[in-house]
Amino acid sequence: MNIFYAVLALGALSGAFGLLLAVASKVFEVKTDPRLELIQDCLPGANCGGCGFAGCAACASAILEGKAPVNACPSCSGLQTSRIAAVMGVKVEAAERRVAFVRCSGGTRAGHKFDRYVGLEDCVAAMKISGNGTLDCSFGCLGRGTCVTACKFDAIHINQYGVAEVDREKCTCCMQCAAVCPRKVIVSMPYNIDIVVPCANKETGAAAKSHCGISCIGCHLCEKNCPSGAITVKKNVAVIDYDKCTSCGTCVTKCPRKLITNIHADGRVAPVVVQQ
Repeated sequence: MNIFYAVLALGALSGAFGLLLAVASKVFEVKTDPRLELIQDCLPGANCGGCGFAGCAACASAILEGKAPVNACPSCSGLQTSRIAAVMGVKVEAAERRVAFVRCSGGTRAGHKFDRYVGLEDCVAAMKISGNGTLDCSFGCLGRGTCVTACKFDAIHINQYGVAEVDREKCTCCMQCAAVCPRKVIVSMPYNIDIVVPCANKETGAAAKSHCGISCIGCHLCEKNCPSGAITVKKNVAVIDYDKCTSCGTCVTKCPRKLITNIHADGRVAPVVVQQ
C-alpha cells in the first residue's frame, strides 16, 4: 500500500512539474519571425562568408532586420533572390552577375626556380621556400591550390598550365578564393565579359619578359589602339574598364605578346606563347 501511495505521489508531482514547465515555456517563449526560416531556406547553406556575415543564418537575420539587402548573398541565383524579396515584400532589381577571375596564365609557361616542388600543397607554404615560391615572377599564381581548398562550390581548380582557373558556371563570386590567395591575383569581374588580361605582373617590360613568356610588358599598344579608350596601362600592366569595353577585339590583335585574349564559351583562357 505504501508503494501505491509513493507511486501516486510521484505521478502527481510529475504532472504538476510538467504543467509548470508547459506554462513557463509559454510565458518565457522567445517569439521568432516565421520569415526567418523562409529566408534561410532560400540561402545555399554553404556558410561561405561571401555576404560579409558569419554564415547563412547571420545573413538571413541581417536581411530580416533590414541590415542587409535581399540580394546580400552572392551565391544565390536570381530565383532564390526573388523568393527572398517576395518573403520580405519588396522588389529587387536584377544585379549584374560577377565571377572570380585569376589574373595569371603563366604556370608551366613561366620561369621556375626549381624543376620540381616537394612540400605542402599550399601557396603560403610554397612562398616560404623563397619570396616568390617556385616562380621567377613575383606576381604569378603559385598553383598550389589554396584557393581550391577554400572554394565551397567546386568552382576553381588547377589547370593543365599549373595555374588556378575558375569555372564561371559554378562560381558564385563569394571571393573566398581571393581572400586566401597570398599573391592577390584573383579579382571579381562581370560574367558577360569577352576580353581579359590574365596577368598581374607590375615589373618593367624587360624584367617581366625575362620571367615569363606571356606576361604583359606594358608596351601601351593596346591602349593606343583601343577605339573606345577602355584599356589603359597601369603600373606596367594593361587593365580593362568593362564599362567602356565594346569587345571589339582590337587589343587582342594588337597585343605583341598575344596575352590579351577572348574567353572561350567554357570560360577557359588559352594565350599563345610567344617564342623568344
